[in-house]
Amino acid sequence: MDVIVIDTPQLGDRSYLVHDGTTALVIDAQRDIDRVEQAAEAAGVTVTHVAETHIHNDYVTGGLIYATKHGAAYLVNAADDVSFDRTPISDGETVQVGELTVKAVATPGHTHHHLSFVVSHGQDEAVFSGGGVLYGSVGRTDLLGHEHTEGLTHDQYASARRLAKEATAQAALYPTHGFGSFCSSGPATGASESTLGEQFAANHVYTDADEAHFVRELIANLTAYPSYYVHMGPANSAGPVEADLSVPESLTTDELTARLERGEWVVDLRQRVAYAADHLAGTISFEYGNGGSFTTFLGWIFPYEQQLTLVGSQDDVENAIRDLSRIGIDSPDAAVGEDPRQLAPGTPVLSYDRVDWAGLLRDRPADEPILDVRRTEEFAASHLDGAVNIPLHELVSRMDEVPAGRVWVHCGSGYRAGVASSLLERAGRTPVHVDGSFGDAAGAGLPMAA
Repeated sequence: MDVIVIDTPQLGDRSYLVHDGTTALVIDAQRDIDRVEQAAEAAGVTVTHVAETHIHNDYVTGGLIYATKHGAAYLVNAADDVSFDRTPISDGETVQVGELTVKAVATPGHTHHHLSFVVSHGQDEAVFSGGGVLYGSVGRTDLLGHEHTEGLTHDQYASARRLAKEATAQAALYPTHGFGSFCSSGPATGASESTLGEQFAANHVYTDADEAHFVRELIANLTAYPSYYVHMGPANSAGPVEADLSVPESLTTDELTARLERGEWVVDLRQRVAYAADHLAGTISFEYGNGGSFTTFLGWIFPYEQQLTLVGSQDDVENAIRDLSRIGIDSPDAAVGEDPRQLAPGTPVLSYDRVDWAGLLRDRPADEPILDVRRTEEFAASHLDGAVNIPLHELVSRMDEVPAGRVWVHCGSGYRAGVASSLLERAGRTPVHVDGSFGDAAGAGLPMAA
């Protein structure tokens, strides 16, 4: 048995192509299925089955798209209420995929109808655990509403033990989430591979012998998750269509100018350093190519009912269109180019100050506020003395809470602070972008809260 990992670091997820050398199964495909097609072609295998561990909440699936396009059986839990034809599969059922034996195991917790798949080939065994048992943690249990959280957390604890009975300790473990995805209930461990047995010794779902304690601790440590999740489950249950990943014809200068004047969402993809120095008034800075930050935070605060316009290089626009399609933001318009003055002549070109921690310490007057746009749990763990905390994903709706005057804005790495600075300027405020790793703040001499 060979397992090919198809990584989506922008969302912290993985898809898998599992094969016996001839015949293959795809598990938890992302919407841009060309990556799966390329992997199957490179391996010289035919995909006969596509499987979903659950109806996903953090991305739009490509499972139905791939199965329909290639005539593969689409394995989805029989209990899931979906609007498309599928091959229903239930707890304990097995499917033969070439020489691979695929067994469905009910592992509710992340969702009510979550399945894991135990795949065996001779003596080889692998567990595809979706949002169940992850590396060092488990999938979060609060995505279906507060009223379900406690019950699902108990289910997650029981499901981990059920899975331990269905597979050997030597079985390789392949979760879908847990590589930075907010679908994880805990921080990513940094592990890139593991076995089920290794999790028995290291994962709190196994090491905590007190179920009630596990449930209390997991729920107490659940944090905010991106608002775009609310769109994913319905889209996946309805049956996604293939995304158009082509770059549209570039907007004219007049049309881009008109959109800026109307206050539409025009996102500048250039590096935040370039943006701070030189940008069109009314644009919002979302630097492309910063790991998972771009997709996650744009999806978190973008109003889905509005039209999105991307501004940047051909490559950045093309890549951004692909990334955004995975979270259901389809067909953004684009103005291709990186010179603000050529893109929209006549529109004011602005800039704002950008400093490091030493610059904050040296140049900030004592009466000017510091705005920390990290999440509340990050702020609670450690923060600058006197800083005000408004998380980036709440900033637009809480703009009136930002202290008056010039505002010095920081986050954990500089990325979110760049976005926040552009939003503040767009709202008529005067930001100073503090661009640095928060871990360096104390060493630079900044006073920390006790």
